[in-house]
Amino acid sequence: MLTDNERAFLEVVSQLLDCNPFSPDRPRLEKQALGDAYVEGETVWTYRATEPQRTYANALALARRGSEIAIAVRDRLARGEKASPEELRLYEDAVLHHLYWKLAERFLVDESSDGGSFSAPFYSEFLRDWNDFFHVSNREAPDAAHTFAVFFQIRRAFRHIFTKIIGGSAASTRLRVAVWQSIFTHDMRRYRRSLYHRMGDFTTLITGPSGTGKELVARAIAYSRYWTFDERKLVFQGSNAAAFHPVNLSALSPTLIESELFGHRRGAFTGAVRDRKGWLEICPDSGAVFLDEIGDLETEIQVKLLRVIETRNFQPVGETATRSFGGKLVAATNVDLAAAMQAGAFRPDFYYRLCSDQIQTTPLASQLRESPAILGDLLIYLSRRIAGDEAEALAQQTETWIRRELGDSYAWPGNYRELEQCVRNVLIRGEYRPRQTAASGGLWDGASEGSWTAEELLRRYITLVYAQAGGYAEAARRLELDQRTVKSKVDLELLEQFRESGLT
Repeated sequence: MLTDNERAFLEVVSQLLDCNPFSPDRPRLEKQALGDAYVEGETVWTYRATEPQRTYANALALARRGSEIAIAVRDRLARGEKASPEELRLYEDAVLHHLYWKLAERFLVDESSDGGSFSAPFYSEFLRDWNDFFHVSNREAPDAAHTFAVFFQIRRAFRHIFTKIIGGSAASTRLRVAVWQSIFTHDMRRYRRSLYHRMGDFTTLITGPSGTGKELVARAIAYSRYWTFDERKLVFQGSNAAAFHPVNLSALSPTLIESELFGHRRGAFTGAVRDRKGWLEICPDSGAVFLDEIGDLETEIQVKLLRVIETRNFQPVGETATRSFGGKLVAATNVDLAAAMQAGAFRPDFYYRLCSDQIQTTPLASQLRESPAILGDLLIYLSRRIAGDEAEALAQQTETWIRRELGDSYAWPGNYRELEQCVRNVLIRGEYRPRQTAASGGLWDGASEGSWTAEELLRRYITLVYAQAGGYAEAARRLELDQRTVKSKVDLELLEQFRESGLT
């Protein structure tokens, strides 16, 4: 039934259905399918702040040609022409490709206003097309509602990764590829068949220096999870409002960490005046709990979280009844967990439960060395969040200041967080002076003047050692103090000053 050209084209389309859209395989396959019609220069799909509505010609050309062939084959089947099993398989993939691109724009969601569930009244139109294409085939059609849900998930995932992880460097590309795989695995067909409802069983561990976007990656994963579609109500059973539950473990005492995660019964500890549900209970099956600074977690709580990962069960503080956790755990740290395990501060069994899926973020300076042009896009992206209509002018002003005063070799010790503060400084004061280029010794003026108490000196020194060590366990080892003592002395505001000053 298929011509040689149609067959060759649909074989590539079939591969593209499984392909990570951010991987180097995508442009290779596009070029193979389009031949001389392929548009050069679109090898990396990355958000361009100067072209936020940019369309990619090769993807659109593939969609148009794929739709033409899918419709033509449908008409031949309707006339009674016979197709081989292999041709029917290629036809099914062509139909999926066609229907996805037909719906792609309608799946776009205004994330800022989507607090509740997302309705899809256009499902009835999709179902008519679905039946129109599949009733002529002798193959058993895939489940329509499930396929519709996967289409929506793909669109959401692409948007979150594409618009939040910016840059044309190889490091940025690797990060986008890794996040996509964390959501769908490397095998999209297997994911569609059976893994879509099992991805919560796999904990994702994000590592990298402070300020490199670990929470941003966690949010992209959480907001891109599979939402079941209710055909009767025409709504997806999930929402952004319930998707992401962050817990900063370094900012809480062990008791508060347990309460935040597991919940507690009234009277379980001093101050527990009423029952409280923890994030593990509040989080829906389609959501994720983000455990930031997992390297600072007390070993006692590591044991309890290990049980959650292994059994998906937990008990609120002060209660014996068991509750179930159906969501996904995403953890992040800038601590060297291998060193922490060697020091006895991090349990190996807990680590090996965390590391089934790992993502590494990259320092800003490394990205800029590889791809200097990324700076302009990042500045426009940040300026739009900070200054609205003044974004373009502010971004240009900030870039001029950076190029002139800091130069291309500046190390950006605070990474993306520091770059954002640079934009804010330029907006307010017309300049940005990193602390290390000013009198960074000012952080220690009180010591030279003899005006600090011993307690103040101890607090500052412990905070500095913690910042340099990257975690409580390593800081405690260096200081020869109990880990709880170190945690009680760390000043979070001062910690941020040390990081911005380059002293860490």
